[in-house]
Amino acid sequence: MITSSELHLPAGSTGRGTYETIIDPGAREGWVHTGLRVLALAPGQSEVFAANGVEAMIVPLNGGCDISVDGQVHTLRGREDVFSSATDVLYVPVGSQLTLSSRQGGRFAIATAVATGGHPVALIRAEDVPVEIRGGGNMTRKVRNFGAVGAFDGMDSLIACEVITPGGNWSSYPAHKHDETREDPEHPESELEEIYYYEIQDAPGGGPGFGFHQTTSSGADKPIDVLTEVRSGDTVLVPHGWHGPCAAAPGHDMYYLNVMAGPEAERAWNITDHPEQAWVRGTWDAAGIDPRLEGEDR
Repeated sequence: MITSSELHLPAGSTGRGTYETIIDPGAREGWVHTGLRVLALAPGQSEVFAANGVEAMIVPLNGGCDISVDGQVHTLRGREDVFSSATDVLYVPVGSQLTLSSRQGGRFAIATAVATGGHPVALIRAEDVPVEIRGGGNMTRKVRNFGAVGAFDGMDSLIACEVITPGGNWSSYPAHKHDETREDPEHPESELEEIYYYEIQDAPGGGPGFGFHQTTSSGADKPIDVLTEVRSGDTVLVPHGWHGPCAAAPGHDMYYLNVMAGPEAERAWNITDHPEQAWVRGTWDAAGIDPRLEGEDR
């Protein structure tokens, strides 16, 4: 049985140097396809990153940066924090050599996936990021689909998006899975690893926020039992199983960055809802959108 102690990586527990978080594909037993690095740059500081064997998306968490890729500089305007707006992101193909620098300083997520195909560098501006309101009532959340299938397909295997869940709401609900290849045309499923990287809004007085993450077994051959409190900077790995719900404590908005990839030749995101929870989708229209998530996300 895989438990929280193996898959919940507290803030700072995997970092070194300028990186607060380091999760590389192949560096952990049983973890093959996806990676995430969270880079913290002081004002005027630079860092070199080599995308050896992986493709990557650079996602500013706070602050902006300049990224030099093969001699060309791309400027990401960034944002105040993950709750304030969408952000510019940059896609770089496998084998790229990057230099990230920030005049004002900031923190930057580097989402990676094992890749072999070549694609052009792509700068996605914040105003072009598709924003989806998903759910209803206290299950409403906002999804920024900058690297989702169908939103940006100029990459080999990486799938990435970020989710805002208002305090007191439930997210990744109904729980779902994508841990087997199923080509049933009515109920397809894709095999994908997934990373959840969390940031939680502080209390008005500055106290730390928190939420909860759950992952459970999807079959006797996939034993997993994770129910864990998450705080800002924490990461939870989902190698398989039903994942969700994720719950944001009242008063503390929750952010998570999802990074996915798998062994299939076709880049796809096909999921199966937990059979005991799928019914909640039918309640969303009547519940309406949480008013905290109405309006522009720019």
